[in-house]
Amino acid sequence: MTDTKSQSEAERVVRTFLAALEARDLDTARALTGPGFEMRFPGTGAMTDFAELMDWAAGRYRRVGKTIDAVESFADEAKSVVYTRGTLAGDWPDGTPFDGIRFIDRFEIVDGRITDQQVWNDLAEMRAARPAEVQA
Repeated sequence: MTDTKSQSEAERVVRTFLAALEARDLDTARALTGPGFEMRFPGTGAMTDFAELMDWAAGRYRRVGKTIDAVESFADEAKSVVYTRGTLAGDWPDGTPFDGIRFIDRFEIVDGRITDQQVWNDLAEMRAARPAEVQA
């Protein structure tokens, strides 16, 4: 597989994975992960289980979706690295909507499967900026 082909395939895997997570289709998301898969979100250590992710996320938002503005990928013989960036929109735990929150995700793909996901976003900063009575 050429680098361009492996980059395109890696980007497809990432987009499919993100769409599955947004739809809460955890079986599809899990099928796209490889051995030793780990994910890290702001304020967490490594997580390996999607149920753990859902439990952690429940206190942060009711619903979240991503608008992807750009995808960049790099590949060598061993792995592909894919970055996605854009904005988050969704609902806080109290049902109040939010949007326009920046994010960057970094993925490592080996043999067509995601082995590592790292997430950076401004969700905590935006939540902290809300009035105290609605931060729950």
